[in-house]
Amino acid sequence: MGQTPRALEPSLSERHFFGAELRRLREQAKLSQARLGMMIRFSADLVRRIETADRFPSREFVEACDKALATDGALMRLLPMLESRRNSERRPVTAPPSSQADPSSLLPASASMSLAEMVIRVPVQPGVLDRAALSWLNTPAAHSWSMTEQSSSLDNVTEESLVSAETALTMFRQLDHTHGAGRVHAQVQRYIEGELNRLLANSPASEAASRRLYTLATGFFELCGYQAVDTGAHGLAQRRYLRALQLTQAAADRLYGSYLLAVNIGHLALHCGYPEPALRMAHTAVRGSEGQATPAVSAALHAVVARAHARLGHEGDCLAHLDIAERHLSRSRPDDEPTWIHYLTPAYLADEIAHCFHDLGRPKQTQRHLREALAALSPTHIRRLAIDTALLASSLAAAGQMDEACATAREAVDYAARTSSHRCLQRIVEVQTDLEPYRCEPEVREFSEYVRHQLPLAAV
Repeated sequence: MGQTPRALEPSLSERHFFGAELRRLREQAKLSQARLGMMIRFSADLVRRIETADRFPSREFVEACDKALATDGALMRLLPMLESRRNSERRPVTAPPSSQADPSSLLPASASMSLAEMVIRVPVQPGVLDRAALSWLNTPAAHSWSMTEQSSSLDNVTEESLVSAETALTMFRQLDHTHGAGRVHAQVQRYIEGELNRLLANSPASEAASRRLYTLATGFFELCGYQAVDTGAHGLAQRRYLRALQLTQAAADRLYGSYLLAVNIGHLALHCGYPEPALRMAHTAVRGSEGQATPAVSAALHAVVARAHARLGHEGDCLAHLDIAERHLSRSRPDDEPTWIHYLTPAYLADEIAHCFHDLGRPKQTQRHLREALAALSPTHIRRLAIDTALLASSLAAAGQMDEACATAREAVDYAARTSSHRCLQRIVEVQTDLEPYRCEPEVREFSEYVRHQLPLAAV
């Protein structure tokens, strides 16, 4: 009879974090501990002891696991933190930070990875998403504030404070579009921990103000989740999006909840390589918003359904939902839409369509829709310019247009260098991977040199 694997707490120690990652990757590859041991020429017992955080792995062990599991160096990138911990194992351990603190505010200045930094790197857990989606679908929106609660407060939320917070959220979103999360995230987190939490601790003067406050708080946590994705902290993004989803129930806002479930959580699942959960999130959102979704929101939801089908290679289903999304958006009138969906223009939908065609392996259609999207982008949206220009370069490479691909990729590097965005770095890395079959071509070699000089963090 097989034993139940020992439960690990990835945030408990560096060894626990590494063990949890190794177990996740092994199980993802559908390998037993014994089979992995045979492949890497180490004992199954050593695999077990490293997975259960009883042993530090050697460099040879980590290298062998990376090769066997085809992780592209993911485990080797964790080795410096393990070696740092091994070297300091006998030193006194300082008290851990307060459980109330947000991990993103605890990033160390040193190069070694701290415990708080590991918490940020905990991966997305798709099973949690399914449970949250089912709970949202089957639970009616909560009534936000009772009159007795309102009358007991001596510090009611005022119109002035709500307007001030809404202005701050608009400002933070614009800064995020321009600079990426790396330069803005700490400011947003401080605002949430200070002003926003103060507002949430008090009582609005009316039911309408209550709903407005919770919708505002949802926007802040949605932005924080998006910024966590932009810094590569996917597990943290999941927690923040789920918090935002809870707030939509407090605001009795079914529409915003459906949007979070499909567009934010669904896109997060896609970004982390989980197209099936993404499809379930988007379908749940469509079902849960029937009769309430406005045309633009419906377009956004069906666009995510299409993205998931494209990632799964379901071309017919993808194109069908893209058609639904376009028809919904053509009926949209901005005055009848919630303010948080006003960004969804035909040009933005063209961006979603382009990503679908890229995943379906149709570069010509990808290029056509990307050019439409790029032509309408605001010059202040630097991160989106970087990502879409890099995707355009990849599609040109797929079509064999090397000169144009490399010239476009240089533009993408220039945009990415102006941000502090992990997603931008990823896209530049992906462009280089797409150009790898042509690495002997002079223009490709010159582009690689350009990346090394202009954006060394993305050099491969």
